[in-house]
This record gives sequence, C-alpha cells and structure tokens, in this order.
Amino acid sequence: MRKIGIQGIKGSYHDQVAKEYFGDSVEINEFLSFDELADSVVIGSSDFGIMAIENSIAGSIIPNYALIDNLNLNIVGEYFVNINHQLMVLPGVDFNDIQTVSSHPMALLQCKKFFKDFPKISLIEAKDTAEEAKRISENKIKNVGAIASVEASKLYELNIIHKNIQTIEKNETRFVIVSKQRMSSSVDFDKASLKFSLSHKTGSLASVLTILSDYNLNLTKIQSLPIIEFPWKYSFFIDTTFNDMNDFNKAIELIGHKSESLKLLGIYKNRMK
Repeated sequence: MRKIGIQGIKGSYHDQVAKEYFGDSVEINEFLSFDELADSVVIGSSDFGIMAIENSIAGSIIPNYALIDNLNLNIVGEYFVNINHQLMVLPGVDFNDIQTVSSHPMALLQCKKFFKDFPKISLIEAKDTAEEAKRISENKIKNVGAIASVEASKLYELNIIHKNIQTIEKNETRFVIVSKQRMSSSVDFDKASLKFSLSHKTGSLASVLTILSDYNLNLTKIQSLPIIEFPWKYSFFIDTTFNDMNDFNKAIELIGHKSESLKLLGIYKNRMK
C-alpha cells in the first residue's frame, strides 16, 4: 500500500486530493507543516507527497517552491480542486456568538472580503483547516468558528452557518504530487516545471521566452524567487505545456545554453481544465 504524505489531517483539502488522485487504497501520513511533509518524502516514510502550490485568488505559495527545489524533490503530477470554504461552529452556536475565526492562512486570505463586513470577528491563523474544525469539536469551543470543507464539518460534527464564503466562486487550488524519484518518461506527459537563473544582461529573460515560443511551448506559470546567497539576483520557476517531446527537449537544450543554471523539476501530465 502506497504511503501518501499530506499537509493537514483527515477532512482537509490535501486529504481530498490524496483520495481523488490515488484512490482509497492508500495509507495517509498526516503532517501539520509542509516542511515535515517534504522531509517524509526525502527519507522515504512517504512514497509521495501532496503540496498546494498556488491558488487562483491568493496566488503562489512561494515557500513550497523553495522546498521542492532545496530538497531535490520531483514533481510527478498535478491536481486542481475547486475550494469551497464553509464557516462552521459547534451545534447550537449562533453567528453572533463568534468572537474569532481560525483557519489556515490561505483560507483566511481567500475569505477576506466576507469578514470585512464583520470587523468585530478576529481572524487567527492556524496550521490546517480541518485541524481547527477538529479542535473546536473536541474541546467544545463555543466562541470560535472554523473555515474548512463540507467533509470536515461532517467528520467533526459541526454546523455550517455560512456556505461558500470564499471571495470568488471559482476558487481553484493547484496541488503538485512530489516524489523522491523521477517518473519514467511517458508519451502522455505534456507539461514540465523548470527552474533557471539568468545573468543581468538586457534581454536575458526575453531570449528564454522566445525559445519557448519558437518551439511551441506554452508558458502557463512564471514565478521569481530571490537567490539568497546573491542579493538582488533571482531564479525563475516556470511551468510550460507542450505537444511534442522532441520540441521540448530541443527548447530545454537551448535554454540551458542561455541560462547560468537550469534544473528540471518534473515532467508530468497536464491536468489544467
């Protein structure tokens, strides 16, 4: 049975992705931080890890890019989930009883607009959406609400008092599947994640983008991260889709010549709808 590491606990969105991507015949390893999750993949206690990497409202989860890179993890797949956040409380608790709402920082950010109308409610960051629902349930906390999934409300027997409170209805999060080992090449693979660094010469980035265009590679994501050893110098993380593996290989070879460093983070199947 494959062991899948997730950030969060049963009822979290990572738990949902694990079951939808791998099926029910897996063993779930729960971690309350992405660092612990990534380490479990490195040491082999988890065969695969699931990491949220970006959200259509809140943007990129930048530390996770660094984790994947620094620990030399391989991206072997991706999965998209439409995130619907529910505000939940203990049975019998009224909305006016709530003094604080606690959830994962990304969940709070995605629901920020809803709480602008209720300035008396304090928003408290926590490690996980489902973990907060569980804590409220087990400790019978009456003045705190949680933001979590419908599944979490069922598991921990909480009442949903406001449904779908995310700022935008279509609130998608992209998750990546990471492994210590790189997957064998497949004809189905049509997406890749790369990291490269460039000199400060004028047009350096433009030349890389031109190569992508010339070889029919579509840039779907670009994210810059500072190189901490060299102030004001940046690495670029990109995702690109392609139709022909030969075109991809030729483009990568040319980008390698244009860049100071180039690292392939993974080749996998595009799941963007």
